[in-house]
Amino acid sequence: MKENNNSEQNTKIDPKNKDLGVILVEKGLISDDQLQVAKKQMAITGKSSLGELLVNMGFVTESALGEAISKTSGIEKFDLKSIVLDARLIKKIPKEIALKHKVITVGIEPKKIFVAIHDVYDVIALDSVKKFFPSNFTIEPLYSPDTEILEVIDQYYDYDMSMDGILKEIENVKEGFDNASAGNNENYKNPVVRLVDSILIDAVHINASDIHFEPEESFLRLRYRVDGKMRQIKAFHKDYWPSIAVRIKIMSSMNIAESRKSQDGHATANVLGREVNFRVATQPTVHGENIVMRILDKAKSLVELDKLGYSEHNIKLLTKLLKKPEGIIVVTGPTGSGKTTTLYSVLSYINSVDKNIMTLEDPVEYEIPLIRQTSVKDGSISFVDGIKSLLRQDPDVIFVGEVRDSDTASIAVRAAMTGHQVFTTLHTNDAVGVISRLSDIGVKHSLLSGALICCLAQRLIRILCVDCKVKEKARPDECEILGIDPSEGEEVYHAAGCDKCGNTGYKGRVAVSEILAISREIDEMIALGSTANAILTQANKEGFVSMAQDALSKVMQGITDVDEVIRNIDMLDRL
Repeated sequence: MKENNNSEQNTKIDPKNKDLGVILVEKGLISDDQLQVAKKQMAITGKSSLGELLVNMGFVTESALGEAISKTSGIEKFDLKSIVLDARLIKKIPKEIALKHKVITVGIEPKKIFVAIHDVYDVIALDSVKKFFPSNFTIEPLYSPDTEILEVIDQYYDYDMSMDGILKEIENVKEGFDNASAGNNENYKNPVVRLVDSILIDAVHINASDIHFEPEESFLRLRYRVDGKMRQIKAFHKDYWPSIAVRIKIMSSMNIAESRKSQDGHATANVLGREVNFRVATQPTVHGENIVMRILDKAKSLVELDKLGYSEHNIKLLTKLLKKPEGIIVVTGPTGSGKTTTLYSVLSYINSVDKNIMTLEDPVEYEIPLIRQTSVKDGSISFVDGIKSLLRQDPDVIFVGEVRDSDTASIAVRAAMTGHQVFTTLHTNDAVGVISRLSDIGVKHSLLSGALICCLAQRLIRILCVDCKVKEKARPDECEILGIDPSEGEEVYHAAGCDKCGNTGYKGRVAVSEILAISREIDEMIALGSTANAILTQANKEGFVSMAQDALSKVMQGITDVDEVIRNIDMLDRL
């Protein structure tokens, strides 16, 4: 949600109706005669909103009015159409107040409430809203046409938006639901429409990364991936799957008639006032189309570098290495280990107006201001051709989404040798494995030597729920892994489970990492083709902290537990 820089404390708005009329005349949207007629009508009827009156009289469209209001007030125009709002947030304002003042709550930030309102100058309306929120919160108005606001009020106040409530409603309806009705964005009388919206919002609320719709022979299974683990949520009768699938396909701009081939699409929802994107993929199975929706929540995924959970040692080392003006940094780890999030954080950290940063991604997941981002997903350009093209764009920094072959790796390394800072990802088990992997795919040691800045490996491990974690005496196997004496009776935290963490004992994830900085000695070893073990021995002499050491440090801090570390990191050498 954009902050309104022109708003003052709490609900103070400077009325400027006279400026609105002048702007509309100057833009040629209404004539001066029409403006005078409207003002006379305002005096007769006692209406305070010039804009509403002009629309009602047919002198100007709501769209043109919105642009004019935004220009005169500096207040953002908020589009309520074709998005999914959060019913829990909307209902913070009682329906009678929402109807009276044509206002709804659309967003919340620390000590800020964002409301969509048709008359942004209505101080009385904004004061009426304020009493439903803490006194230290300010109210930030956003302009939306009254017709859109009234439509939202009708949809969200008059129909059940809870998943359980909608399911009961579905069970009580005998005639079923037609596909066309389910695909209609405005048809909230159809509970399937509301059910899909409710699922999207629920998944975002509990920080799921993916939503899985899995048809079986007689039912539809709904699962979320939360903190890297699949979690069963609901089971629906399979009769409703065609309508649910149509709703999702229309939201994602897919072909609703195609069910025998896989499709890709995108959908958007508005949750707590922020835009959340969904990458949608269908896959035909023996029991019908399987649909997976990847949640791309920019607010959660664009994380500041010091908020990734890296140890103080690794943060200091990484920020030091980022100061090198040229060379290549490789981030490695399995799928779902947070490589993209880390690199986006790094790019945001080094981003500035005096740098030209360009990317090649498959696909572009989040847009970052100032950075020129290119998607190679549609197949119109390869990574190799893309890098060649980027090098003609005068870049300072290049981000290549993934090194997949010898040609891509070689040209990325050559770019790093010609005065560019290059970032990319690779699939290996650890940091030192990057060197041998690049060699395996055809990058010569002589080429890699002098170009590599560092190799960064990471995993994501779950964080113990702060509301239910318990401190108990370490088990013998835990003592062995942690390197502590069992006779000392040292205590460590363990997972328990409560309502706040879905009875899993964990809530959220944190990165554990290792950074292999390429020193002069290690660079010489790379040039000579030294083994990974020899390079690792030298790195240990230089103070290298392994991913296992980083993870066990987080165990001792009470951030996670040994069981979670073992699930994600090979600890056999410590047993």
